Order: sequence, then C-alpha cells, then structure tokens
Amino acid sequence: MRMRARHRLALWGAAILALAGCEMPAPTPPAPPPAMTRPPAPSTPSAASAALADHYARIERDLLSRGLLRSDGGGPDTPWTDTDLLRNFEAIVFFDEYMPGAGYRPSAGQPGALRKWTAPVRLGVEFGPSVPRDQRAADRASVEGYAARLSRAARHPVSATTRASNFHVLIMSEDDRSHGLARVRQIVPDIDQATLGVFQNMPRSIHCLVVAFSHKGNPHSYDRAIAWIRAEHPPLMRAACIHEELAQGMGLANDSPRARPSIFNDDEEFALLTRHDEELLWLLYHPDLKPGMTPDEARPIIRRLLDARAGGPV
Repeated sequence: MRMRARHRLALWGAAILALAGCEMPAPTPPAPPPAMTRPPAPSTPSAASAALADHYARIERDLLSRGLLRSDGGGPDTPWTDTDLLRNFEAIVFFDEYMPGAGYRPSAGQPGALRKWTAPVRLGVEFGPSVPRDQRAADRASVEGYAARLSRAARHPVSATTRASNFHVLIMSEDDRSHGLARVRQIVPDIDQATLGVFQNMPRSIHCLVVAFSHKGNPHSYDRAIAWIRAEHPPLMRAACIHEELAQGMGLANDSPRARPSIFNDDEEFALLTRHDEELLWLLYHPDLKPGMTPDEARPIIRRLLDARAGGPV
C-alpha cells in the first residue's frame, strides 16, 4: 500500500494483495448498483459536507494567491533535462512514500519493481447521489478529455466508458460515503478490511486517493483500480485530483521534491499534468520496460530511449 500524507493520497494494490496473503481473482465487470439501493439525494448538503466545501475553497484560494496550482504545464522558469527525467522516473516509479500494507507508516525507502497496466485502461466515472447534475457533466467531460491525453502520452489504450470499466472513478461527497463504500465492495467483493478502511476513514487532509489491484499471476501488472475524488472540492482542485490520481493509477506511484515541473511533488505548484509528466508516462509504457523490472534493469533501457530520441548514442 502506498500513501501520501498531504493533500492527495495514493495506495497501491500489489502491497494490499500481499497484506491479504492471496491473489485477487480475475475481475468480472461489476454491475451498477441496483436502483433500489441508491439513497435519495439530500436537498441540501449536510453540515459536514458544507464544512468540507468551505475548507477546500479556502485552501484553493490560498494556493492560488501564492501562485500555486499552475495549469500551464511549465515554461522557461521550469527547465529540465533528460538527466532530470531519468532521476525523477526512478524516484516516482520505483519508490513508495509509505510502507506497503502499514497505513501511514513511512516507507523504509527501498526500491520496488516497475508496475503498470498491460491491458487497455477503461475509465468509468460514477457519482454519488448528492453530486449536482451540472457538476457531473463537467467532471465527466474532464475525465473523458484527460483519458485521451493519457492515452496519447503513454501510447497505451486509455478510454472513458460507461460499461465494462476496469478503472473506477468515484466522485463522492461526504454525504455519499455509505453509497461509495457499497460500490467499492461491489467492485472488489473480497476486499480486505484494511483496504476498505482507507476509503471509510478519510481525514480531510486527504483530498483524494487511488487503489490499484494487481493482475492474477503477475503482481506488477494492474487490472483494476478505484479512485475516490471528493465532490466538495472546487473545480480546479477536483481537476487536480483527477489528473494526479488517474496518472498515479497508471503506475506513477510516488512523488519527489526534485520533480519539476510536475504534479508528482508535494509543493502543489502544478495542478494539472505537465509535459515532464507526459514524458514519464511515455517511458513507463514503452514496450521495452516490462512489469517487474528493477531500477538497475530499467536504467540502461531508459538511457538508450532518451539518447535515441535526442539523436545521441544508441
């Protein structure tokens, strides 16, 4: 399990599977929740949900006032080289901030293996009953556009769909938590209590999270993921959560204070995926980089790919 103690959180299913002591079965497309079990949408947000919305609106205003949450993707003030890219790739792909399966316990700092999807990624967006209709339309369009961008950057099939999804994007308010938890159980019927508890007990410092589950027989190949996005966020922060969690669910698991311009950095300078981050996805999904590779195995391949693209030695 991989976690972040900042405004956004990511958890990784390979470690969750290890904690459970078994492999996940091959996934079957989950049916949507029966209509009769869907709770009625409240006419007004609860006090808890309204307080969260106020809290996140204040955070967004503060970050914007300090020139953070940039959406320009970087510019002349954020130069980077292939050497930076290789270093940041290793830090973000092979390391975890938190110890697998241990909640908020910091990682021992040991590198793991490369993890990514080998099957097409099919993003399905679902909303809690309390999410307003106009917000649903905006967020669905945001995910659809971002899916196309992820696919172009990674050169891997990523699409938004309304059926047979394997990457579930749950946009839920605090008033929708019981509905969202029921949906998580439906997507992963044998989910362990520790993993379910991550969705159940989210402090307000956790803006959003993603859990990715490994393919049966290959702990480094993902075939299911669930992202939870708080509906109370103002639009830019919801978009930032969508960009980070979906990219992390693709296999960019960690963050690094040296990664710039990047959303994989705790400084909140950038809200949306940058050109630097697209390069990370291109490397991660290059067919020469295989799930399960170690940093030592991947490093010469990455150098060769970067040199070839730059016209240097192959």
